[in-house]
Amino acid sequence: MASTIVAERSMTSGPWAGPAAPWQSAYGPSAAPTTGNFCVMPRCKLEFEKCNGGFKINCSCEDEVACGQLQNLCNMLCDGTCSCCACCNGIQICQCNLALGFCHCENTKDGVCITCTSADKKCAEMIQACCDCIAACCCQPGCCCYISFKGTPVCCGTC
Repeated sequence: MASTIVAERSMTSGPWAGPAAPWQSAYGPSAAPTTGNFCVMPRCKLEFEKCNGGFKINCSCEDEVACGQLQNLCNMLCDGTCSCCACCNGIQICQCNLALGFCHCENTKDGVCITCTSADKKCAEMIQACCDCIAACCCQPGCCCYISFKGTPVCCGTC
């Protein structure tokens, strides 16, 4: 498995932003425009687990370069809105915006641990429901999950 993926960063296209752009669905990825705002994001193994007041996403990478890239992206962008998007065969099937809680990142030996929590009991329940939904979608065959901060994807992966 490759340790990175190249994706369109604009908010109007890409699996984290809703329906694919017309050139993606009609002609496939080889017909992509030659100009654009592209980013390279690391592929990770994702693990979702509930914790007190929310949930954690453990993102682990297979190689040092991808791990360093993930840690740098998260350190730069983590203090913003976090969202998770699950796609199946390139079609978005679920997206959770975690604006109800506070999200922060901690570096681990092979990636990052993103924790999203809220002190409000009802918000914490909704955050945990997002965890259940994303984890159930992401762990299906053919599915991939994208983690974004401030609308910028920082990693993608499967369970």
